This record gives sequence, structure tokens and C-alpha cells, in this order.
Amino acid sequence: MKAEDFMLPCPIKKFFGIDCFGCGTQRAIVMVFEGRFAEAFHMFPAVYTVLLFFTVVILNFIDTKRNYSNLLIFLAITNAIIMVISYFYKHLFLNIH
Repeated sequence: MKAEDFMLPCPIKKFFGIDCFGCGTQRAIVMVFEGRFAEAFHMFPAVYTVLLFFTVVILNFIDTKRNYSNLLIFLAITNAIIMVISYFYKHLFLNIH
């Protein structure tokens, strides 16, 4: 079995036929763990900040003595900005569907 066998389909793409802001996240994360770093970035440019965000979320639950809220907010905003910019770049300038 491959990791792709366990991936969830995007409900927005399934019902409306268009990519959402997070389309490609699962495949990009699998590519990172396979060592295909450039391909992962091209698939979903926010992949590295998303992984960093989830690492800090896990660290927040493990290390309860420190406050990670400002870092989490910063990473969430950074992820949102990268996702929006890459979405519009992909659909307006590259015409990839």
C-alpha cells in the first residue's frame, strides 16, 4: 500500500470542480517525506510553513510551560498569505487546472 491510498479527496474539487486554497497539501507532504523537495514546493508552495506550523502546534501541546501563541498566529497568517498568493498565481498566470 502507498500513502496515496489513504489520502482524502478535496470536497470542494469533488463537488464544484475547482481547486481550493489547500489542494495539493497531502501530496506535497508525501513528496517532502519521500525527499522530493522541489516537487513538493511546486505542488503546494506553503508545504514547508504548514509543516512548521504543525510542528509548533505539537510542541505547544508537549511543552505547556512556554507560550507559543504569537508564533502560531504568525505562522497561520504566513501560511494564509502564501496559500492565497500561490492559488491566484497558479490560476491567473499559469492557467493550470
